[in-house]
Amino acid sequence: MDLESKVKKGGNVKSDVTEEISFGSDGCEDGSRGEMKDELFVSSYIQQEQHDFSEMGLGHEQGFGAPCLKCKDKCEGFELHFWRKICRNCKCGQEEHDVLTSNEEDRKVGKLFEDTKYTTLIAKLKNDGIPMYKRNVMILTNPVPAKKNISINTVTYEWAPPVQNQILARQYMQMLPKEKQPVAGSEGAQYRKKQLAKQLPAHDQDPSKCHELSPSEVKQMEQFVKKYKNEALGVGDVKLPGEVETKATDKNNVNNGDRGTSAAVGAMEGKSADLKASQYFCYCCKLNMKEGDPAVYAERAGYDKLWHPACFVCCTCSELLVDMIYFWKNGNLYCGRHYCDSEKPRCAGCDELIFSNEYTQAEGQNWHLKHFCCFDCDCVLAGEIYVMVNDKPVCKPCYVKNHAAICQGCHNAIDPEVQRVTYNSFNWHATQECFLCSCCSKCLIGQKFMPVEGMVFCSVECKKKMMS
Repeated sequence: MDLESKVKKGGNVKSDVTEEISFGSDGCEDGSRGEMKDELFVSSYIQQEQHDFSEMGLGHEQGFGAPCLKCKDKCEGFELHFWRKICRNCKCGQEEHDVLTSNEEDRKVGKLFEDTKYTTLIAKLKNDGIPMYKRNVMILTNPVPAKKNISINTVTYEWAPPVQNQILARQYMQMLPKEKQPVAGSEGAQYRKKQLAKQLPAHDQDPSKCHELSPSEVKQMEQFVKKYKNEALGVGDVKLPGEVETKATDKNNVNNGDRGTSAAVGAMEGKSADLKASQYFCYCCKLNMKEGDPAVYAERAGYDKLWHPACFVCCTCSELLVDMIYFWKNGNLYCGRHYCDSEKPRCAGCDELIFSNEYTQAEGQNWHLKHFCCFDCDCVLAGEIYVMVNDKPVCKPCYVKNHAAICQGCHNAIDPEVQRVTYNSFNWHATQECFLCSCCSKCLIGQKFMPVEGMVFCSVECKKKMMS
């Protein structure tokens, strides 16, 4: 039996902190390869005292008990974890639950635009002075002929580009994929809701939405937010390509980089529309843009760059930039989340940006020292054995209880520290008592075997006897 061991040494803070041990062995079926394997990890970073997380922060009452749209009846109702940004019952995010968040989202975006050049997009409430996002809602009415009377078909877009020309806004919407058009009550409206939560987390801009920041960390975060508002934040604008180029010419934009419109277009008035249209192309897909179709431009990128409405996406996640809110950096468009990720480490436990000087790295991710915990029971994993399950660390007791493979031989859970034989979705303890021929009980470790629906046989004869 072959035994392989792969050890990954780790340091203390801001370093790789795990040891990985893998076991493997060969068992073959008609020349194919079976496996004996499992992986366990030992956390070796600095021992931390487990904090008392019993206090709930702001926002824990919002949406309490709301059903999960993903898990359906399997979730007892939304209950926000006391420091993770997920439901305690089903582990899904709040955006996966049927929570009415429009007012909260409008407050979040309003705060994002506060103290920026985009204050025209917000309004402050008289009672509390909180800035609210004045998103543009577009309602289209179409008369529908009927036998007796004319009925009115109304379509409401929960968000639309804030342009005066409604025809242009309507053209913009039609150029988006249908499943991403934010029509009220549709799949597209749900998509927008999810992207607002994912792309623009409140805890990336508001220290009060974060868990237990120190005064120093609050100050660092406020400086970071002020910096990206001044240097990166922007809102796309919808224009016809000709209008954009005129604006670019007026501003004497002579950038010699990758251009979305030709500087010579203004001198081509006498040429055909087809030739003129060929001068406009999308900065993302590089395909030509028709002069009569709406285009999106980003002021921070320069007026020489244009995008198709469906191409105005984050360079990291490739998702449509929600409400055309972008962050510009090094020639690329980012959503809020991935711009922040490019600037600061993010804790894989609480999803917040890390402003502390000390944090740990494990499994290719960053963690606050106090948040490298079991995903199931929240026990601190400092110095403890853990197993990765769906990229989440789980302590050994929780792994055995909730995730361990079940042995086909003895029907007990397989401890993560012992070897096992795996074939397809079936598992056995790698022992003489469990990995046996289902007919004659011959030990099959290191031997050829024939699998049939969770059973294994040492020979054709044993298979025939059992199956007859």
